[in-house]
Amino acid sequence: MQRSADIPKAYARALAEALAENLWPTRCAICDRPGAVLCARCCRNLPYIDYWSACQRCGAPFGRVQCSECNPVSLQRLGEKELSFSRCTCATVFDDRTAALITTYKDRGERRLAGAIAALLVETLPPGWTQGHCVSFVPATLGALRRRGFDHAELLARNVAERAGLPVEPLFERPRSRDQRKLSRHQRLENMSAGLRLREGFLEGGAPPARVLVVDDVYTTGSTLIAASKALVGAGSTTVSCATFARVW
Repeated sequence: MQRSADIPKAYARALAEALAENLWPTRCAICDRPGAVLCARCCRNLPYIDYWSACQRCGAPFGRVQCSECNPVSLQRLGEKELSFSRCTCATVFDDRTAALITTYKDRGERRLAGAIAALLVETLPPGWTQGHCVSFVPATLGALRRRGFDHAELLARNVAERAGLPVEPLFERPRSRDQRKLSRHQRLENMSAGLRLREGFLEGGAPPARVLVVDDVYTTGSTLIAASKALVGAGSTTVSCATFARVW
């Protein structure tokens, strides 16, 4: 009976979507071509990172032999001696094209891009990375959530988990950190470390999952992923892997 009652709602929703598509056609976030939120041509031409050239620890695009990002000198600028996560992979280099995708997704509310971004991210996960893992994320701050109307990190993580066939675990409290865009590398790490906490159940003696894949949209300085993995390892996780869509380089 209830199922029959849902049919008119489904038709109404489909009609509304068709009307909206006629009035405001879906366009590519990069080239503005109508048809898809990310057209096939732009998808092919994204600045993908070659896994065999990238750093196997932090995912930097050309760090396979000697990484310029996670060496002791670079880490010292973050106030760190070593990375707290086990490994990281990044799908693309952050440039004008990937910036357009991220901006359209996060700041212009095009939530359908979460699926497109997640699909590209999952394709770059090396074999074995998803075995026994759960997917988690660092939630958006309350200010960002109010401004955007949705949690971009959670939506991306849930799309990644669905495509990878993994469970999602919201392991972190919503951070109270400042906007990181105007902070230095060291300030970013201090900001995230001070504002990032595991959910209350884990702080009271519980343990997070042993293997966690932390998903984020952009790797800038690594401060978010470092703070997240520090919290997880400190609470008992044995392997923290990280995956991001874009890498600032």
